[in-house]
Amino acid sequence: MDYSKFLDENFDVKDWVNAAFRQQKEGTNDQYATTLVMKLQMFIQEVNNVIEDSCQQAISNLPRVMRELEAVRQEAQLLQEQMKMVKHDIQKVEHDTALSMQTLLKLDAIKSRMMDASEALQEADNWTTLSANVDEVFDSGDVNKISEKLVGMQQSLSILTDVPDYTERCHFLETLKNKLEAMLSPQVVAAFSSHSLESAQRFVKIFDSIDRLPQLEKYYHRCHKGELLQKWRQIQSDNQNTSLKEWLSEFYDILLSLWHTQIQWCGQVFEDATPIVCELLTDTLLSVDPSLPVCIERHLQGVDYPLDILIDLKQMSERFAKSIENAIESQSKVDEPYTSIQRLAMAIYLPYRPYIQTYNELEEAILTAALLNIPLDHEDVMETVRLLGESVSKLFAAANESDQRCVQFTNGCGYINFTQALNNYFCDYLKEFRRVLVNIREKCQVESTSVDSDDWSMFQNSLRIIQTCGDLLCHVEEFDMSVVSSVIGTVGKYCPPVSPVHQQHSRGELRSNPFTDYKNLLLESKDDKKALEMLITSLEEGDNPSVLDLVHEEFCHLSAEIHRFAFDIVFKPLEGQLSQIPRMEVWTSESAGGAITTDLPVFSLSPQEYITKIGQYLMTLPQQLDPFTLDDNPALAVALKHSKLPYTAEQTDIPENMADLWLESVAMGTMHNYAEQILKIPELSQLASKQLATDIDYLTNVVEDLGLHPSEILSNILKLLQATGDSYSDVSENMPQRLTSALASMRKLCLD
Repeated sequence: MDYSKFLDENFDVKDWVNAAFRQQKEGTNDQYATTLVMKLQMFIQEVNNVIEDSCQQAISNLPRVMRELEAVRQEAQLLQEQMKMVKHDIQKVEHDTALSMQTLLKLDAIKSRMMDASEALQEADNWTTLSANVDEVFDSGDVNKISEKLVGMQQSLSILTDVPDYTERCHFLETLKNKLEAMLSPQVVAAFSSHSLESAQRFVKIFDSIDRLPQLEKYYHRCHKGELLQKWRQIQSDNQNTSLKEWLSEFYDILLSLWHTQIQWCGQVFEDATPIVCELLTDTLLSVDPSLPVCIERHLQGVDYPLDILIDLKQMSERFAKSIENAIESQSKVDEPYTSIQRLAMAIYLPYRPYIQTYNELEEAILTAALLNIPLDHEDVMETVRLLGESVSKLFAAANESDQRCVQFTNGCGYINFTQALNNYFCDYLKEFRRVLVNIREKCQVESTSVDSDDWSMFQNSLRIIQTCGDLLCHVEEFDMSVVSSVIGTVGKYCPPVSPVHQQHSRGELRSNPFTDYKNLLLESKDDKKALEMLITSLEEGDNPSVLDLVHEEFCHLSAEIHRFAFDIVFKPLEGQLSQIPRMEVWTSESAGGAITTDLPVFSLSPQEYITKIGQYLMTLPQQLDPFTLDDNPALAVALKHSKLPYTAEQTDIPENMADLWLESVAMGTMHNYAEQILKIPELSQLASKQLATDIDYLTNVVEDLGLHPSEILSNILKLLQATGDSYSDVSENMPQRLTSALASMRKLCLD
């Protein structure tokens, strides 16, 4: 039996027992268990014996251990006393030798000054010796000896900083260095032009020894810069019939090829090749003749919408910048010269800065042209309504394209002005929409219908316009969120918010990539940079971020105008019918059909034709609303959410059935106007009062059949008409004074 598993820290009894029974080969489980228990008991007994022996041995050894501990304690006390004695001896030596140590320090200082003076005298003598035969060394033409001579003079001069003629000696040494540099200049140019590695390395040592290495880098710079400028001129002369895009592509290929070749060669010559090659490319891009900004300006002359061309050119520059960035990263250096790389990135994007500043104008020109290509008006009303509906997709297709252009050309920097261009674009569209709406309104007045007409086309057209407005609201909300997401997704990568939390977090972060720091690459004005930071801050930290809130508000106003327009169309026939009520002769008649009907019972009277026409018109209205409300129509719902129908309460939520809200609006408007027209009746005979009550009762029944409740004022008028002269005061007790007085005057009742 393997007892080693009992020592395992993760020992599990169940696992061990199961494993033991799995090893059983013969006999029953009971027999095996009995045997296993007996073995464990024997093992336990054996362990107990071992523990008991160990305990006995430890007890017997305990006196010896105590004696050894006491001996160690005594030795520690002895060592402590000896340490105190040593400390006392050291303090005594320090006290006795303090004066001697000060004397030694003074002597050492004197010795050091004497040695410095000796070295200064030697160097002064050395300067005299070196400067005496310097002309002979220069006449020999041996560059190595000349450089050694100048190095020696330079070392001597570093010691002689306090001599009276130090300035003259420095000037003399610089003159000698210039003379050596002029002597080596042709050889240096030849070495760099022929890419002679051995010669270049030799010149690096010479120029470095005389502290003129920056001058050697300038020689390298001018040598290759001249070749690159010549290639730029050659590209233009050889490709006069091609576009700037092809010129730029070929020139960028040359610069990229030069980078890869020179970065390897310079790495063997200079200590750090990256800033040298970066400065070469930077100076070349800024020095080409004609310059890149001038070439771009000439290329854009006569072009109506230059933005697409600018996007193509900038994307080519971005590809070149990305290639250079990848090439720099492939050097695998931990600390690259950030400043030189940043200057190179600035030089690549410099030609596009002026167009970033005027991006708003460039984009507005394209959007204005797109708006002119969206037809909205037609002689036929139905065709006009169709054009309005089709304009929504065209309107936002152009807007989405403009958003893509903003990202492509400005990398999000243009958003500080782009939102104003969008606002102007949508506002111009709204002006045209309202103009078309005025034309439709005028045509509707010419083609106005009566309550007994079956032509509901104008109302249906108005509902379609409402649907178009709902589409506009849906699209502007979606487009607004898209622009906000685009701003955060592009600008947020290189322009952190200006809130204190983000500022504290950014202090510990690494510096930004110079090739993607578009805020500094494309924006020149500090105000523009700050505006961009504030924009990203407001969007990332705002509760309801939006860049088109003014446009959304204007669309809401438009929705309210269109709802009022649609209501006017559907209500105009009712208004025309109701306006006749005060002038009807029936209100002064005491007979019906020539018979004396003063005491005619109310149930024998029938509603008059005007009110039955109104009732039939109201009952027809649901049939005209069904095509727009039976199916799911989110556009109508959104339009209604952001507006209000007349004679209805404010809607905080979209109703489930918009037809009910329209019915309520028209019915409440009808009852309100009906009551106002009744109050204009000059006189009511007894029969007329009963007839008017019958008419009102008919209208209230129609309203109730539509699932609505009669208005309070109309119910009060009905009660006052049905009241007798004796009960009139009691009935009118809790009613408005204006209403009760008017009805009493009509009925010629005397009130106490």
